[in-house]
Amino acid sequence: MSNVSLTALAREQLELATAASSGRSAHTVFGGHEHRLRQTVIALGSGTRLAEHANPGEATVHVLHGRVRLDAGDAGWEAAAGHLLAVPDGPHSVLALEDAVILLTAVNRA
Repeated sequence: MSNVSLTALAREQLELATAASSGRSAHTVFGGHEHRLRQTVIALGSGTRLAEHANPGEATVHVLHGRVRLDAGDAGWEAAAGHLLAVPDGPHSVLALEDAVILLTAVNRA
């Protein structure tokens, strides 16, 4: 059993992201290659985009800090801290509209 402060981890990852040349930082909270479920805290500096990528399975994005935009094809959704987005099945990208931290929860297809 582990007990993780998402607030503290979000703050730490955002500091790393704003100092990184890529403008992002991530830390897997739960899961990994040996699990189907994976939860990752991802911090993005304002204007940083996670480029379009395929959806490996069911996923949600919980915004812990800031604001993001999730784009999939011609559709897009904005979300602020406290919001939860269901990631559409298909290629999508995420843009930080301001410094942001998200909790990505994904279940890989078997």
